[in-house]
Amino acid sequence: MRLRGLSIGCFGGGTGLPSLLGGLKSNPWLDVNAVVTMFDSGGCSGQLRDELGVLPPGDVLKCALALSRNEREARRVLLARLPTLEHARLGGHTGGNLLLSMMQRYSGDFLAAVDGLRALLGCAGRVWPVSLEHASVCAEYGNGTETRGEVEVDAGQSLGHFVKRIWLEPEVSIYPAVADAIRGFDAVVIGPGSFYTSLMPILLVQGVAQALGEVRGPVILVTNLLTEGRGMQGFTAADAVRRVETAIARQIDVVIANTSVPSPEALGRYAAEHKQPLEIGHLPSHSELVEGAFWGREIARHDRRRLAYAVWGVLARRMLD
Repeated sequence: MRLRGLSIGCFGGGTGLPSLLGGLKSNPWLDVNAVVTMFDSGGCSGQLRDELGVLPPGDVLKCALALSRNEREARRVLLARLPTLEHARLGGHTGGNLLLSMMQRYSGDFLAAVDGLRALLGCAGRVWPVSLEHASVCAEYGNGTETRGEVEVDAGQSLGHFVKRIWLEPEVSIYPAVADAIRGFDAVVIGPGSFYTSLMPILLVQGVAQALGEVRGPVILVTNLLTEGRGMQGFTAADAVRRVETAIARQIDVVIANTSVPSPEALGRYAAEHKQPLEIGHLPSHSELVEGAFWGREIARHDRRRLAYAVWGVLARRMLD
């Protein structure tokens, strides 16, 4: 086998994508790129979007921190929340979200603000916001009702509503520089992350499917550890593959799935939230299954080192001579 550098694009958001990035960044043979969802409407990010008119900074910030030179110290400083003071409208926000929002306000360019943050943190890779246009995640449930907003979609699902259809409103387009970057990736990893509010929205942006269609290497789907509430009862990795393939109009080449489970106590806590370990289901014959013990702690997070080694193993076997 002859080693060479590979450019890899990692798609998603939330807490799952930073775990993957944090593991991959230490591999000297990988040029790591995060393509991040921009449709967060909840919490600190949603409030800043509404109050300042900026793009939601939360997912971009988390990915930049995962790729930073000194991640632990950067997280300690930039994820600390400002005290809530009387008449202080921005109290309770994290320092990092405010920093990125202010950089956008004063530069007038969110991509320039992201690059500035990347330089400030000494990031080992690049973070690309998939679109610079404002939009909200919308869902239609199996009973015919509809809802708008990331928080509302999650809430409906938790209450037991099956997501029949998901879309962005208004429709938005991929930022041209991001499309160019995607076409240059050697391979793509989608996930892990909240399926309907972190993974699917990023794939529904106009132009993403076309850019992914020009990636010559494999498309890898990292499945989640758990289902996400009563609305996903019976949902499997195979269901995720089918929905992602429909969105991007190309096959998923490799599925990376977890085989381990935590303690009965941990499983009991998640079961109380109607979350169950994600089953594999019947994958299409064209999707290779790579299984491993990725759940090693009491909380549902992929072990970043194990996941990174699994991704590298797939890339080395499929792309290096």
